[in-house]
Amino acid sequence: MAGRTETETKDLTLLGNQGTTYEMDYNPSVLETFDNKHPENDYFVKFNCPEFTSLCPITGQPDFATITISYVPNIKMVESKSLKLYLFSFRNHGDFHEDCMNIIMKDLIALMAPKYIEVWGKFTPRGGISIDPYCNYGQAGTKWEEIAFNRLANHDLYPEKVDNR
Repeated sequence: MAGRTETETKDLTLLGNQGTTYEMDYNPSVLETFDNKHPENDYFVKFNCPEFTSLCPITGQPDFATITISYVPNIKMVESKSLKLYLFSFRNHGDFHEDCMNIIMKDLIALMAPKYIEVWGKFTPRGGISIDPYCNYGQAGTKWEEIAFNRLANHDLYPEKVDNR
């Protein structure tokens, strides 16, 4: 199978653009998609963002996390540079950890209607406690809806040691 054609990538404005603008507040409009060439296959795409930052909505102090986004694509897929810029746009966004993870998941569902998606934030401790919110979604009426419930019910059966953060 050949690579992507110019027609297939014509709507991608960020990839390869040397004049990239970094949004300083939450902006889901930077997200871009491209067509999944294998919609008949079920497969995971996983993104790791070890440098996510947002702000505490009460104190304004920065919060730092590693964000993991895993999804099973349907028709559309998220373009990685646009995802990086989108995650960067949280830098000055004031919201609780749990809210940030759910916002990210919901924005990606609205963008590409994946078969399945999960977003997991592992925040560094502040005040002696770390928070690791996890959220997921499986397309309603499909096997992925049940998989999402089972994954949520069993997602942290073997928790990691937290003294390494």
